[in-house]
Amino acid sequence: MTVDERAARQVAEQARETRWQRPSFGKELFLGHFRIDLIHPHPSGTAEDRERGEAFLEKLREFTESHIDNAVIERDAQIPDDVLKGLKDLGAFGMKIKPEYGGIGLTQVYYNKALMLVGSASPALGAMLSAHQSIGVPQPVAMFGSPEQKQEFLPRCAKGEITAFLLTEPDVGSDPARLGTIATPDGDDYVLDGVKLWTTNGVVADLLVVMAQVPGKGITAFVVEAGAEGITVENRNAFMGLRGLENGVTRFHQVRVPKKNVIGREGAGLKIALATLNTGRLSLPALCAGSAKWCLKIAREWSSERIQWGLPVGKHEAVAGKIAYIAATAYALEAVLDLSSELADAGKHDIRIEAALAKLYASEKAWLVADELVQIRGGRGYETAESQAARGERGIAAEQVLRDLRINRIFEGSTEIMHLLIAREAVDAHLSVAGDIIDPDADRNAKVKAAAKAGGFYAKWLPTLVVGKGQTPAGYTEFGPLAKHLRFVERSARKLARQTFYAMSRWQGKMERKQRFLSRIVDIGAELFAISAACVRAAQDENPNAQALADAFAKQARIRVDELFEKLWKNTDDSDQVLAKQVLDGNYAWVEEGVVDSSIPGSWIADSTHHESTADNVHRPTPR
Repeated sequence: MTVDERAARQVAEQARETRWQRPSFGKELFLGHFRIDLIHPHPSGTAEDRERGEAFLEKLREFTESHIDNAVIERDAQIPDDVLKGLKDLGAFGMKIKPEYGGIGLTQVYYNKALMLVGSASPALGAMLSAHQSIGVPQPVAMFGSPEQKQEFLPRCAKGEITAFLLTEPDVGSDPARLGTIATPDGDDYVLDGVKLWTTNGVVADLLVVMAQVPGKGITAFVVEAGAEGITVENRNAFMGLRGLENGVTRFHQVRVPKKNVIGREGAGLKIALATLNTGRLSLPALCAGSAKWCLKIAREWSSERIQWGLPVGKHEAVAGKIAYIAATAYALEAVLDLSSELADAGKHDIRIEAALAKLYASEKAWLVADELVQIRGGRGYETAESQAARGERGIAAEQVLRDLRINRIFEGSTEIMHLLIAREAVDAHLSVAGDIIDPDADRNAKVKAAAKAGGFYAKWLPTLVVGKGQTPAGYTEFGPLAKHLRFVERSARKLARQTFYAMSRWQGKMERKQRFLSRIVDIGAELFAISAACVRAAQDENPNAQALADAFAKQARIRVDELFEKLWKNTDDSDQVLAKQVLDGNYAWVEEGVVDSSIPGSWIADSTHHESTADNVHRPTPR
């Protein structure tokens, strides 16, 4: 299916939520307004929510410690049936589903704590629970389903029927305009034809959320019974990490789906998917934060035990710097996660930017934390836990955590796509007022009117970026020694907005192609958000050492912010793009000489034409 760039962009724009009906800390931050009143005092749930959450966590911890064996899952590349049965009996597959539908009804905060707990025992199991409840059937049906759909599907999910979300196709990733799966209306049904790739949980799923094109209507979301005639799971995919992940390739051939199984309305599929991800994206930061906390534990214990040159390795400066980075980052990742989740639970804020920043930041930083742990462990960091145990040492799965974490930079929107998604929201105000000024199809009169509108907006907005509370020594004194970091955030937010305005003025409609510039803008915003979250959390944290950790993190993050600001205008972006074009044209193919390509022969992209499956069905039902 061929779709030009303009049509693809239109599909993406139509799926965006364009209104801002509730306040957003992230949106204001990119506009140069440090609205700390939106996040301080730190929001918190009710006593009833905490009681319910702690009671479930206690049962879950007991089960996790006694029944989940990460080494077995890693060795067999499969989650044992008895583990799945036990989690179903606990209600773990209905953690976020309301009690009225048979679920436990955890808040986002406690759901995340549960994911951290399970994910630390088995990352593959954490990914399964996350995919089921964050993007699988429960979330979109709870948000957009009809009363009848909620009554039919949510109790089944709460009891442990596993669900999956199917959007990606062999030749379609983050460009859904080219979606090839078709849902053709036929009487009281739709007839589904197509192929879906990387269907997390798809190999064992009972229910599916499937995105398909309804001719003339657009992308639509369906609940599909995984055992329906015409559905074949053609392959169980294997990856460098998450070896227990039940991820596959699913083919639909003339699959009949009742019209009553449409979620929302025809053509609203992408909007539903994006809205679901606004909170669903917080599950990956939970798993990342949990991994960072585990990495800190191992780094601390090992660096105190291992002696080199007469001292524990942790007391040598080269290693001490890594430990400081791991400790500060672990604290900040949990702070970002908790703040975003509390805002989601409160329901008074639009958290689309905060959730996206949390996913982007946590996936990148947790990977670096794990990499530092592997380095601290040296050869043992590269060695498998099973190998260490076989020769009589404690089996530490550092290399596994590094492998398992790597996918989070790709899952639910790659880092590159997240940069673009957040950047689009960050410059939304500018694009809204620019309008016809940068529209190549707009006529002269439209451009004149748009210029007048933009002039009015900037006449009011630009003066707010000149001075602020961050320039006064008395600013944010209620935060004690952390006040200086919040003053830095306030000053940097205004600077960020000024730089964005300058770039918009310089490049106008071409700014969307300045992807590396926009990525740095987003990364600055992410660091500022993380500093804010860490300081706000430390201000209400009862642990007396919390402020020291927040202070250490802020100092590290501020250096990164300064470097990113420097790179906005001093970089090799233009020359790199020229070089990349020449590489793609084959001008440097000679550099590749002298090696052997050991790749397994085959086409770059598998065939996804519509036809009946000829493969064995590897779908594996799990115990009820």
